[in-house]
Amino acid sequence: MAEIAETPEPPYYAVIFTSLRTEECEGYAEMAIQMLELAKEQPGFLGVESAREDSGLGVTVSYWEDEASISVWKRQMDHQAAQRLGKDEWYKSYTVRVSKVERAYGFIK
Repeated sequence: MAEIAETPEPPYYAVIFTSLRTEECEGYAEMAIQMLELAKEQPGFLGVESAREDSGLGVTVSYWEDEASISVWKRQMDHQAAQRLGKDEWYKSYTVRVSKVERAYGFIK
């Protein structure tokens, strides 16, 4: 079930990962689940939201307490192995953007 991440009051950080997938999908879903579970164990991880179109375009936004937590996650060994597989097999292209969230608001029905 899709959910909106519950984040604390700002400021915090968002890592926006926008990707375009290749046709290759073997192992991708399993790796995505593994990386989500691993991210949840990382100090400073606040939550994640993700969506993918049938065209292969996807956007995943992960939320973090601070830039130091993001740096540690980027260097985590299993995450680095997944990044290599992504470059070699699963992605035609991707962009990573890191942003500081200054304001956040919404509503729940």
